[in-house]
Amino acid sequence: MVADAGRDADSLTESTEPESSVPESATTATNAPVGTVLIVGAGLLGASIGLGLRNLGVDTWLRDASPTAEAVGEDIGAGLSERAWPGQMGDPQLVVVATPPDVTVDLVAAALREFPHAVVTDVASVKGAVLRGLEEAGADLARYVGSHPMAGREKSGPVAARGELFTSMPWVLCSAEQTAPSTRRLVKALAVELGATVTEMSAQEHDDTVALISHLPQVMSSLLASRLQDTALHHLALAGQGLRDTTRIAGSDPGLWVQILSANASSLVPALHGVREDLERLITTLEAPTAPGARLDVAQLIAEGNAGQARIPGKHGGAPKAFAQLTVLVDDIPGTIAHLLTFIGEIGINLEDLRLDHSPGQPVGLAEVSVEPNRRDELVEALTANGWKVVQ
Repeated sequence: MVADAGRDADSLTESTEPESSVPESATTATNAPVGTVLIVGAGLLGASIGLGLRNLGVDTWLRDASPTAEAVGEDIGAGLSERAWPGQMGDPQLVVVATPPDVTVDLVAAALREFPHAVVTDVASVKGAVLRGLEEAGADLARYVGSHPMAGREKSGPVAARGELFTSMPWVLCSAEQTAPSTRRLVKALAVELGATVTEMSAQEHDDTVALISHLPQVMSSLLASRLQDTALHHLALAGQGLRDTTRIAGSDPGLWVQILSANASSLVPALHGVREDLERLITTLEAPTAPGARLDVAQLIAEGNAGQARIPGKHGGAPKAFAQLTVLVDDIPGTIAHLLTFIGEIGINLEDLRLDHSPGQPVGLAEVSVEPNRRDELVEALTANGWKVVQ
């Protein structure tokens, strides 16, 4: 156990962490954490953190308002249930609060009071509101640093947890002015040990960023999907992959997003104003689509979208790289996709991306494969020669 966070909080790993704010990969840490970690909240993120730490041999405990969630977390190996083993935990070195945003401030403040020698972090998706709440509560901010692992799944709860959930994923640290360097290093080491890539920024910069790259897409997807509520099912049967892509995240938990959007409203509203301006511009143009300049205005709007989309980093980071696509007809039977991927690998071509689309009412699907442009023709020839049907 670590008795003094101000002196020893950076001993989560035995290696020395650099002070750089440059994103840092998981390969920089070489030693497993030491000391006890308490995770408050045994949902997807909390249980996944627990699984990752337990895989590293860390003494990990779980606390959750739901006895069932806490018990399930223990059953899957994410940590010991504090409720099932009363008085056994001792003093933790680190407390990770992994709860919904509306209770995060209270639970972080409570953890700082209950464990006066522990470092405390939270993994809520909004950081400014949490920091302001803790400042108003007079919490000991020297032992607190907000963090946000940019990882998740379409499922929730401890049964969906995965120890490798954070591997190669961004994990943002948002230190306060009062945050002790040892506090920051400990939480940074936590993220690195779990395989994440660490980026550091202020709470305000974080909230402004996620408003644009995460919260606005959720709103736009939900608004689009809401237009489908009264659409005839035989009309929806005509939908292609574009509609599925743009509405995929519309199936998110309404209760959680009420909290997120409310907490980050001040950062999200300016982005929504920008969208409204673009919509009003487009509506005005399309109300007179043959007027002078109308076609040019529509083209400019689409081109602006092209420019924005092109700035999204590719799978290896940096500027996105243009790949060549081809579409392969695949039977909708078990093992067909695996057979296709195996074949592509066996002929020595690296698969850069894969998208699947099913033909409604048909026992076939379409696999859109992305490869290096100079290998496309080679792949088409190989697939065709071996009985695969390339349709594009």
